[in-house]
Amino acid sequence: MKMFAISICVAFVLGLPASDPARETIHKGDVVVVPVHGEVAPSLLTFLRRAVKTAESNDASAIVFDMNTYGGRLDTATEIVNALNQIKIPTYTFINTNAGSAGALIVIATQHVYMAPVSAIGAAAPILSTGEDLPTTAKEKTISYWSALIRGSAIKNGHNPDLAEAFLNKEKEVKIGDRVVHPKGAVLTLNAQEATEKIKGKPLLSEGIVDSIGDLTKKAGLKDNIVRIEPTGFEQLAFWITALAPLLLLGGILGAYLEFKIPGVTWPGVISAICFALFFLGHYLAGLAGWEVVALFVLGMVLVLIEILFFAHSTIVFGVLGVFLIIASLLWTMIDRYPQQPFLPTGKMLAIPLLNMFIALVGALIVIALLARYLPRTSLYRRFALIDSNPPGPSLAGAPRHFATALALAPGMQGTAVTVLRPSGKARFADHV
Repeated sequence: MKMFAISICVAFVLGLPASDPARETIHKGDVVVVPVHGEVAPSLLTFLRRAVKTAESNDASAIVFDMNTYGGRLDTATEIVNALNQIKIPTYTFINTNAGSAGALIVIATQHVYMAPVSAIGAAAPILSTGEDLPTTAKEKTISYWSALIRGSAIKNGHNPDLAEAFLNKEKEVKIGDRVVHPKGAVLTLNAQEATEKIKGKPLLSEGIVDSIGDLTKKAGLKDNIVRIEPTGFEQLAFWITALAPLLLLGGILGAYLEFKIPGVTWPGVISAICFALFFLGHYLAGLAGWEVVALFVLGMVLVLIEILFFAHSTIVFGVLGVFLIIASLLWTMIDRYPQQPFLPTGKMLAIPLLNMFIALVGALIVIALLARYLPRTSLYRRFALIDSNPPGPSLAGAPRHFATALALAPGMQGTAVTVLRPSGKARFADHV
């Protein structure tokens, strides 16, 4: 039991980053620059989520996304678009060469667009990972869904919804007044000069052509205090840890169960501590939780241990409160909450955490039932647990004390173990074995 508590504490301490260069110092009013480079992948979502929350929680005046991507996974782009549309501070995109495919959809989720002199945006038609076209039905469903999503995103951020839809739907015609900007028959792609062309006094998409982030801040009238948030090597690790959250919870629960079931054996407690430490560390690196949830979890563990060690069979208050805090901390860790959102989570925010918790609990119950049935029969269990059955040979359990042995033994006498006395063996008392 003590080893389990010690393992929990040690694992959390070792999980704490000695220094965290990814947490740049941001002051109120700073302009935060966030690079969006390379493939649109889950690790990019993890990084962007952390960067956005960091900027908003530190009262940044604006976020500028420095974009250079040919696109990537559409499902990841969906989550990125949803995250960007929740930002409450002004958002800018600097298309620094490329905003292709899924990148174009992300651009539409920001309020202001600037482009480098030689750059392009568009060609967001969905395709398979092999580069081949989608089957007809799947393609129609995907385009229909994404057309609605990108139109809503464009309207929210002040862009032309027909233009945004034309990036992915080749059957969409873009017409402004009497002028056909883009005929149907091909997906839309714009270079910097085309995107900045003014029609009826308003740019088609881009508000200007700039050479750098500094040039953008000047033209947009932003402050010169620029802080750049860079991704870390932990972002990819954080993605896998959060993706494996149900398995980590399962390992933590099973390890804790075995630690209480077989006291004195340290490895289940160590495994449980490692699983919980990875669970909290991964969600911290992913920008989903802070260390306050760890404190809540540890407090819950302490209350449960107090119940077991000091108030067993007398009260359940400490135990119930401790279990509640543990479950609350695990759920709160998995909630994707942004600084401007209400403190209490909505049903949508709780959906994935509750699903992960349900999977972990059901899996733990199944494994515990199997262990309870088959583990006592294994040689591994007999190595660590005391067996209630008597050793082979005549039983002396029913014999009176003075008939059980011819030696003058009495409670309190001290002897020396000759063999292992677990569950039976030989010991020397005085001159007798």
